[in-house]
Amino acid sequence: MKYTLKGNYFDSDFHKPLTTGPSAVDIMIDRHCPADTDLLLWSMPVEYRHVDPVVESAEKGFLTWRKTPISERIAALKRFQEIALARKEEIAMAIALEMGKPLWEAMTEATSVVGKVDVTINDSLPRIQTPSITNIMPRTTGHTVHKPLGPCLIIGPFNFPCHLANTQILSALIAGNSIVFKPSEKTAYSGQLLIECLHQAGFPDGVINMIQGDGEVASRLVKEKRLKAVFFTGSKEVGLKILKSTHTDLSKMVALELGGKNPAIVHSDANLELALTELLKGCFLTTGQRCTSTSIVAIHESILHQFVEKFHTYAKKLVIGHPLENSPEPFMGPLVDQRAVDSYLLFMGMAKREGFEEIMRGKHLNRDKAGHYVSPSIHVAKGLDLKSHFLASEIFGPNCTFVPYKDFDEAIAIANSTEYGLASCLFSEDRSLYEQCLLEVDSGLLNYNRSTCGASAKLPFGGVKNSGNYRPAAVSTIDACVYTMTSLEVEHGKEDSDLNTIKGLDLT
Repeated sequence: MKYTLKGNYFDSDFHKPLTTGPSAVDIMIDRHCPADTDLLLWSMPVEYRHVDPVVESAEKGFLTWRKTPISERIAALKRFQEIALARKEEIAMAIALEMGKPLWEAMTEATSVVGKVDVTINDSLPRIQTPSITNIMPRTTGHTVHKPLGPCLIIGPFNFPCHLANTQILSALIAGNSIVFKPSEKTAYSGQLLIECLHQAGFPDGVINMIQGDGEVASRLVKEKRLKAVFFTGSKEVGLKILKSTHTDLSKMVALELGGKNPAIVHSDANLELALTELLKGCFLTTGQRCTSTSIVAIHESILHQFVEKFHTYAKKLVIGHPLENSPEPFMGPLVDQRAVDSYLLFMGMAKREGFEEIMRGKHLNRDKAGHYVSPSIHVAKGLDLKSHFLASEIFGPNCTFVPYKDFDEAIAIANSTEYGLASCLFSEDRSLYEQCLLEVDSGLLNYNRSTCGASAKLPFGGVKNSGNYRPAAVSTIDACVYTMTSLEVEHGKEDSDLNTIKGLDLT
């Protein structure tokens, strides 16, 4: 076994579930490396009985942490940053082996974990530091106080097992909340490394908590009334289950970052080399397993054939291999597991049944080591088909479907045709078309001459329609970590205590 899981983390220590004897756990989850399925990475016992002590620990930690001065919270985050920097290579290696993304890409994620501390302190924190308003009323100052919600549950995804959870963890912590982190069961060791770094940073007892496990663990936590917030990154289907479980609990804040079927528009005047470069990244980075991956390309009919031909030529040259290979370095690793491969191949059959032109077939690939490797796929539609399941579904694999259009209004209709609204982009030299997209395209992110995968940590990140519930992440994650209390303060020494000012009070 490559890695050892230490168990669940609460009361400032790891607690390993019992795996032998009459109290042994019933469920064990084995994780094999998606790039080398003969390599067992770890075995994880699932301990449902740890849900209560984890929540109790978070409750106690919150009572301490909410009173901790902001200067001490910042200092703790800075200590975490130093530790994460020192362990960056270790974190990147775990991400690469568990999730399957190439080591260079995993290193980018590990680096973002370190950099997110500065963004949280310098860009997020000021959002909840509202200045007071003097003379809001005669002799009165108005204050807005942003107060922490309480223990926050963070359910992490597998595709960015450290980066996305880290954003939510740091925002919750700096706002004064304690946290319970439930990593994806596919990337448990990466999640453990994140908690180890927080443990080394020396937070007070109970502020940092983690529980490993399956969907049942997450379900029990979501229903916990003692947890006052749920941050979830994942599929629309699971997001809807969370809403169903929490909709009667008005005390619980729910922030959902869900999927996407993200469109790009390539107009006739676009810089085609730039569009090719950006779309190769947008469609196929992380083997298409990003919520912002480009799925649909609305392309002007006058450039369709020449663009698709070049795109196909470059797609065939993408290096697909083991994440740790360096000669040559891979652009794409495997999909995360066999279930993802099966789903991807089912969509390939669906495209064929629905009559899409197959330019490049998505198929399972054999490599030196057995793994969940697949080829990119490219399809061309005859036009927008609102009845197509293939064109509407989030595939979460390396697929790109081109849809030709004649006029720009049709391009916008293609971009808005799905139930999702996370990310979109436009390639054109005409800025007025970009301004039209800003007005008419329904998405939380719209890039101009840049792929849908390009997002900044210093900007809000979230979607509309079925891509989220209006709780954008990135810099604005912190907005969902607090509630507001307002206060009117009469200036000391200028209080009006004259009872005669009260109308209708008879003092005779």
